[in-house]
Amino acid sequence: MDSDVLIEVLRGRKPEILQQWHDLALSSEAVYYSPVSAAEVGHGMRERERLAVERLFAALTCMPIDEEIGRRAGKFLQAFHASHGLELGDALIAATAAVYELMLWTQNRKHFPMKEVRFFVEH
Repeated sequence: MDSDVLIEVLRGRKPEILQQWHDLALSSEAVYYSPVSAAEVGHGMRERERLAVERLFAALTCMPIDEEIGRRAGKFLQAFHASHGLELGDALIAATAAVYELMLWTQNRKHFPMKEVRFFVEH
């Protein structure tokens, strides 16, 4: 789960995201996030959103960042920083999805040009 989707779920501005979130919540699928997303959401969180943010993350599973993910993120940065403007946060999120073989739900596919990354929601 990319930070941009989590933010949309919290703010509720895009009905299509909320519907997909609702459908996912009713399924048996587990939903995972990176500690990077927790940092990004926390950084932009408004105080009045704190309880909703805490509840949202409590319903999800955090996938740890380890050495393998760090190395994979470094390779992604080498390959895509100059050509695509890849930043460390997105590289770590992509590496987490790739290492754990999880599908990534994001609204910004251009931030994730890696062939190893599979996407959750097809446009």
